[in-house]
Amino acid sequence: MKIAASLPAWTIAAPIAAWLLLAGKAFGLQEALGGTYVLLLAAGLFAGVLAAVFHAEVVAHKIGEPYGTLVLAVAVTSIEVALIVSLMIAGGAATTGLARDTVFAAVMLILNGMVGICLLAGARRHGEQTFTQTGVSASLATLSAIAVLTMVLPNYTTTTPGPVYSNSQLVFIAVVSFVLYGTFVLVQTVRHRDYFLPDAGVEDQEAHAAPPPTRTVWWSGALLLACLGSVVLLAKSLSPPLEAAVAALGAPKALVGIIIAAVVLLPEGIAAWQAARANRLQTSLNLALGSALASIGLTIPAVAIVSLVNGWTLSLGIDVKSTVLLLLSIVVATLSLGNGRTTIMQGTVHLVIFAVYIFITVVP
Repeated sequence: MKIAASLPAWTIAAPIAAWLLLAGKAFGLQEALGGTYVLLLAAGLFAGVLAAVFHAEVVAHKIGEPYGTLVLAVAVTSIEVALIVSLMIAGGAATTGLARDTVFAAVMLILNGMVGICLLAGARRHGEQTFTQTGVSASLATLSAIAVLTMVLPNYTTTTPGPVYSNSQLVFIAVVSFVLYGTFVLVQTVRHRDYFLPDAGVEDQEAHAAPPPTRTVWWSGALLLACLGSVVLLAKSLSPPLEAAVAALGAPKALVGIIIAAVVLLPEGIAAWQAARANRLQTSLNLALGSALASIGLTIPAVAIVSLVNGWTLSLGIDVKSTVLLLLSIVVATLSLGNGRTTIMQGTVHLVIFAVYIFITVVP
């Protein structure tokens, strides 16, 4: 996508239209127009996604790597965390498993679906692709630690029965998660920034283009937040009709959560796919793995605070089936991204695991 000095009109109109659609829903237009308005909401959502990707590219091109990918990952996750916290506060103790389900779906979507599509798309176009292994290894090590500590270990502690931590354990794990993510961001942006930069031998056409003016970047940053906010809220608005459609098909309700998580992650997914097709696999992996890390590292501390303040029991442990798929995903990602080179083989393996995850969700 070409980055122009002045922003195209559609990238400004898309978030405005999305927020107008949300306002119309608040005033009861969805009840008046029915299915037609649902289609308009869906169109507004995808327009917001495309506009978000464009504005993220503008900001990323100005500030450079790896800051650009970090901006998009943290922006999407922060809005997602705000939505989860608001839903927990509104739904009360009945929603204590919401964070776990959302985080697990996001990790599986990113680690298998997003990474698999990017590896396959890049390899199909460029054959073998390379990346800086040190940065990806650091991302996977941090992701593995946080994922197991937050979603697997709660099943095996004995202070409290069931897939939950005691209050003291929850505080400790929340602090550990935040420390791990904070340290990763420090390493990525300050101490070892070169670990997350593309290999010097890989041609990057975007690096030779003139950066956009500062004023344009500020406008893109504001519009990026507006786009991401509208995407999350539109996804929430489309959840009830989506639940009805899934129920009509006889599929489990868990499929709704996966679809919503996929929609929320769509801006990052498209940006990562475009980077892989442009032979910028390092940028693609920075986006994917950074999103997974932000999803856990920011969500768990936030929901832990909410649950402790309200005296709720936060369910974090996943079931045995999900544990097997999570550990398999971590092992395969470590092996497939372990030598700094990828082909269609690695992409195919990740997508097969993702297909198994979706199939087992629909046919448990």
